[in-house]
Amino acid sequence: MADLPRDEDLTCAVIGAGPTGLAALRTLQRYGVPAVGYELADDVGGLWHIDGPRSTMYESAHLISSKTTTAYAEFPMREEVADYPSHRELHGYFRDFADTFGLREQIRFGTEVTAVEPDPAPGSEQWLVTSTGPDGTRTERHSAVLLCNGTLSEPSVPTFAGSFDGELMHTSDYRDADVFAGKRVLIIGAGNSGCDIAVDAAHRAASVDLSVRRGYYFVPKYLFGKPADTLNQGKPLPARIKQAVDSRVLKAFTGDPVRFGFPKPDYKIYESHPIVNTLVLHHIGHGDVTVRPDIDRLDGDGVRFVDGQRHEYDLVVLATGYRLHYPFVDRELLAWDGWSPQLFLNIFPPRRTPAQSTLFVLGMLEASGIGWQGRYAQAELVAAYLRARRDDPAAAAEMDRRIAGPKPDLSGGYRYLALERMSYYVNKDAYKASLAEHLALLDPLPAPEPSAPRTHEEVR
Repeated sequence: MADLPRDEDLTCAVIGAGPTGLAALRTLQRYGVPAVGYELADDVGGLWHIDGPRSTMYESAHLISSKTTTAYAEFPMREEVADYPSHRELHGYFRDFADTFGLREQIRFGTEVTAVEPDPAPGSEQWLVTSTGPDGTRTERHSAVLLCNGTLSEPSVPTFAGSFDGELMHTSDYRDADVFAGKRVLIIGAGNSGCDIAVDAAHRAASVDLSVRRGYYFVPKYLFGKPADTLNQGKPLPARIKQAVDSRVLKAFTGDPVRFGFPKPDYKIYESHPIVNTLVLHHIGHGDVTVRPDIDRLDGDGVRFVDGQRHEYDLVVLATGYRLHYPFVDRELLAWDGWSPQLFLNIFPPRRTPAQSTLFVLGMLEASGIGWQGRYAQAELVAAYLRARRDDPAAAAEMDRRIAGPKPDLSGGYRYLALERMSYYVNKDAYKASLAEHLALLDPLPAPEPSAPRTHEEVR
């Protein structure tokens, strides 16, 4: 195994400066591993920077998890920030994080990575990164590459039979409710974004229909006057007990979604990501939104549904989610199989070539309650591993042995649905425990203390 180069001019490449990329840059900084960031937009924040070229944010967007469970542990959000902050507050938070730790100086803004390729030299574990930015196109050598470009920027657009004469758009193109004014609207898909947008449309559209193919569990943002995800933060309950308890609590607070027109779920709670939005039930109950079944075909000025009904629409919105998107890396290097790369701990590719030892994916992670601290913990494991390769080869070799072995069970006892968006889903407690176990092999640094109270530039 080659050592990590000591030449400080040979840096790690961190692709993306959203929540995950910032966590990576900060953690590499703490571990003394030199790094440079590549960011297509003109500022940090990733999708939370609504004016960024790859942002899929919309004006009404807020966190669906509370600030307490979502923020970086060393950088809690200010007291005056709302429990569920808006995207503008969050963009300000990421700008503040980057400024506090001097991360901007490491980031090349307005720079698009177009290729990440292994150095062709025999036995090399280094990488050639080609990018286009303010200084033109150039290729540079890096000691390692961390892919941190997120999971919610490449729309998943299904193919439907038939054709539609009206306007068809994906939620990735949605920005504000003006687009709905006076229109008959159909939203296909009732995930968190689909339900958010249905609520927006209810205030402006002539009519709003919501097409669904399966049942959902709806979780309120507040229980007993507190953010719901801040409750039961102690020792995790076994999956079956938590499912039994929480499903009863939800029925008490939100009722049975079947009476609002949704199909009965054919799975247990937490086997698919729940919908953290009960306002949509409010609007369905008031007749502002109507639930429809799955569509059979697009049909000129309308849509025909699988129950045989046909309705006319002016605008169809595809709330059909996103695909994983690492277009600048050969899929074989990431061990793609089906919907997603098959990585150890959702981070480490299998070691089929020398270069794969220094290629990492951060942020390919979905879990209820994992927050940005979960991405920070991923980054800490990678940073500790890179430092161990240089300073403690025995510890790094033990980590390599683990990566070559069987994958740990990260399900926490839940049987997740076989869906594209669930293909990289984990249970937060099982995942955090496995990260901590593997980090312990690598002599981690002490956890940083939470930051002191700080001033925050007003977000305009």
